[in-house]
Amino acid sequence: MELSNYVIQLSSLAHESRLTIFRLLVSAGPAGITPGNISASISLPAATLSFHLKDLRNAGLIHQKKQGRSIKYSANYQSMDSLIQFLYKNCCSASSC
Repeated sequence: MELSNYVIQLSSLAHESRLTIFRLLVSAGPAGITPGNISASISLPAATLSFHLKDLRNAGLIHQKKQGRSIKYSANYQSMDSLIQFLYKNCCSASSC
């Protein structure tokens, strides 16, 4: 992944509501969670939640999956792992840990 993609992901997570949503989705696991349950869990209005979910999706941090008439959101674990590896890659390279 290119540096610019990591910047976009970090920028998306640099907002309190989006970070809270992302952490909730990570804890929900691969099965995901509906927007209604997300909204209820963090007391966020539907329109505001929709805005934040769109930003996280555009950053590649979450997936959206239709199940019948409902939508579930889940964390993109592959993308999350890539971001963590990017941040960790040069850990202690200038000195011993």
